[in-house]
Amino acid sequence: MPGSGAALARARRVVAAASVVAVFTAALAACAGSADPGASGADDDTIALLLPDAKTARYETFDRPLFEARVAELGDYDVLYSNADQDPAKQQQQAESALAAGTGVLVLDPVDANAAVSIVSSANAKGVPVISYDRLVAGGDLAYYISFDNEKVGLLQAAAFVEGIGEAGAGEGEGEGEGILMVNGSPTDSNAALFKRGAHSIIDDSGLRVLAEYDTPGWNPEKAQEWVAGQIAQHGDAITGVYAANDATAGGAIAALRVANVDPLPIVTGQDAELSAIQRILTGDQYMTVYKAIKPQAELAAEVAVALLRGEEVTAPMEIDGTPTTLLEPVAVTVDNIMETVVADGFWSVDDICTPAYADACEAAGIG
Repeated sequence: MPGSGAALARARRVVAAASVVAVFTAALAACAGSADPGASGADDDTIALLLPDAKTARYETFDRPLFEARVAELGDYDVLYSNADQDPAKQQQQAESALAAGTGVLVLDPVDANAAVSIVSSANAKGVPVISYDRLVAGGDLAYYISFDNEKVGLLQAAAFVEGIGEAGAGEGEGEGEGILMVNGSPTDSNAALFKRGAHSIIDDSGLRVLAEYDTPGWNPEKAQEWVAGQIAQHGDAITGVYAANDATAGGAIAALRVANVDPLPIVTGQDAELSAIQRILTGDQYMTVYKAIKPQAELAAEVAVALLRGEEVTAPMEIDGTPTTLLEPVAVTVDNIMETVVADGFWSVDDICTPAYADACEAAGIG
């Protein structure tokens, strides 16, 4: 495949050179002793956790319970939880309600990075610190930002994607119309632009032809499925791969391919290591996903929130736009390293993955 070897080598160098892996103790080691509790604007022991949607499985399955559990370990604090269901106006109302109730800290994963600036401004006006969680709010005085190296997520996806297409013997220019589809993330998600940028930095030099590209509103899998179905009708067997920015959109893309009786399925990427995606990887429906260790992310956010509630100063390994920032390390997962990644970390157990419907696939992959 033209250029694919160089692109993969460059991706691996970039991945190897990344040095922004954060360690809990390093992120909070320089926290100062307790200052005046009123310095943070807190007048009670409540932390508001505002998450963006329920369609992405990770938020309700991992982020919320892990965050709440760590807060409970740190003391007698209340967590006021809200889910915006991909509605920025609803998230604005949830934030205003939390601030009116006297919450001391906002932990905000914005539906819309630009619209959420007004939430930060309202919190700033009340002296309430805001932690930008997973996605970076586009402006305002933020107390902390905790996420993953999101451009690297796109690099990992695209490097595996190009390699998988090469191994499948597709995309080598045999057919003049051959190419790939790119199902990107939500246009209102600041991370989606980083995933796309990282992916394009590999794909654009790979020799693969992009037939069409789509920014999926709200990361909605049904919209991804509908768009991919339209592309199948237009391009048919010329589609050699589908870059999907997360597992939900990957599921939508694969559903469209199945309905159209595409066989064999093209290479499909993903992100978030959802259980359904791990199982699709075992059956060969999906080629890879990206595992992001949500436990350290959620727990660090809880630790920072409690420190801010106590009026303590927090520090971080780096800054982005003047905001103390911790970026954790994403990991590519294929059928070859499921045991060493999501199972070894306790993210999913063998019993979770290897239900009766997947027993044969697990055995074939050496999982058990």
